[in-house]
Amino acid sequence: MQGDMEVGKLREELTKYGQEHLLAHWDSLSQEQRKELYAELSELNLQELTEDFSRTVEELKNAGQKVDDRMEPLDESQCGAVVKSWDGELRKYEQLSMAEISQGHVGILLLAGGQGTRLGTTYPKGMYNVGLPSGKTLFQLQAERILKLQRLAAEKTGKEGNITWYIMTSASTVGPTEAFFQNNEYFGLKKENIVVFQQGTLPCFTFEGKIILGEKHKLSRAPDGNGGLYRALKTQGVMQDMKKRGIKYIQLYCVDNILVKVGDPYFMGYCLTKGAECANKVVRKSAPTEAVGITCKVDGHYQVVEYSEITDSSSELRNSDGSLVYSAANICIHFFTLEFLERVVNIHERSLQHHVAKKKIPYVNEAGDIVKPTTPNGIKMEKFVFDVFRFAENFVVWECLRDEEFAPLKNAEGAKDCTPSYCRNAVLALHHQWLDNVGVEVVDSSGNELSLMASPASESNNNADSKEPVQQEVVVTEISPLLSYAGEGLEAYTQKRLVAPVYLTP
Repeated sequence: MQGDMEVGKLREELTKYGQEHLLAHWDSLSQEQRKELYAELSELNLQELTEDFSRTVEELKNAGQKVDDRMEPLDESQCGAVVKSWDGELRKYEQLSMAEISQGHVGILLLAGGQGTRLGTTYPKGMYNVGLPSGKTLFQLQAERILKLQRLAAEKTGKEGNITWYIMTSASTVGPTEAFFQNNEYFGLKKENIVVFQQGTLPCFTFEGKIILGEKHKLSRAPDGNGGLYRALKTQGVMQDMKKRGIKYIQLYCVDNILVKVGDPYFMGYCLTKGAECANKVVRKSAPTEAVGITCKVDGHYQVVEYSEITDSSSELRNSDGSLVYSAANICIHFFTLEFLERVVNIHERSLQHHVAKKKIPYVNEAGDIVKPTTPNGIKMEKFVFDVFRFAENFVVWECLRDEEFAPLKNAEGAKDCTPSYCRNAVLALHHQWLDNVGVEVVDSSGNELSLMASPASESNNNADSKEPVQQEVVVTEISPLLSYAGEGLEAYTQKRLVAPVYLTP
């Protein structure tokens, strides 16, 4: 139990930063509630929090300002692409990556803090099953891609190495995520090579800078954004773990992308060839009006610029070959060296910009009642994972193809795109293409060859000017990641006729 002296000191500290209202209901709290509130308030770094709020409010004044006159495209020498690389280059990239994987030098960072709220679920989005023939969840598909990549590296180098998978969860997803992996025996991966950790939270503020009480004995808190990763890497001991394991290179991605090539050897190999310390995998922007963040330089620093921050005239700028000048669309797949991450975590993390979301935040009023506002009454501060690009000295981008690598699960059925059926069909179309590439005919029950399935994730189907969802014939063709990571190893099926539905496993 806290004595009057300790509470008095805490009250003085709160008053110093204009937050004394947080103890307004102290006298009405039970001993257990007092203990809980005292512990939470004592852990706050009030100087840092109030400084962050003041800085964020100042930056909010500039929100919506266009950055056209301060931005420039990346140099062509910094921009690699799978479609511009010849087979020999791709083989070289793959060999470099496989060598590092086989030596245990590669870590994977997964951002998995979100729940499937927009999908109508309360469990972690990684546990979602989009309805593939296999019934595999996002977590299982990604785990099996890691497992296959390890096996490919061992086959190509003769040395077995492990990839360590670091999974960042949130307060709401950490428990279910850990239980899901345990119940599924880690999908064949070694338990010790899966490290689950938790991102932090930040108190919510009123527009006047007062921390909001969500209950009489609890602050109102919100996750600190995917950019909270960098603080969590330090506070949760992840950086220390990476160093202990000898990890040198890290690829990061978001859990909702069903097509993600986890640990992509082409991407990493390109980064290694260029000596990059930080990199962004991108897709080509499909139309000037597509509402995506663009990778470019602003005031000489690398940055992702949101669609709302540039004018139509800049969005529509084209090169001499007709391609968009600002076309490198961000898809939240990044590469870092350990040295770069260390520098960010130890030196730059405090200076990362906070972004503001104005929200309707329930609060406790003076009478001690919980009020649910009908209009925004406060702000949640969050950091973005890509805001560290500006600290990079050697930065590159790698352009991949949408229909091969990017189909995020975001919306419930009925939306235009990024629904469960959109993601499922993106996988089916890609796997049908893999079989077609090696001369396999997929036929119906009558023996008639089925036309190659169009992918809902293809660039032409993501034109921002298109209003209708893409309709196509669905050809049910799924290939287990344990059989093929990215279309390789299917030669045994060459010249065969397979009757749909097709599900191939080792």
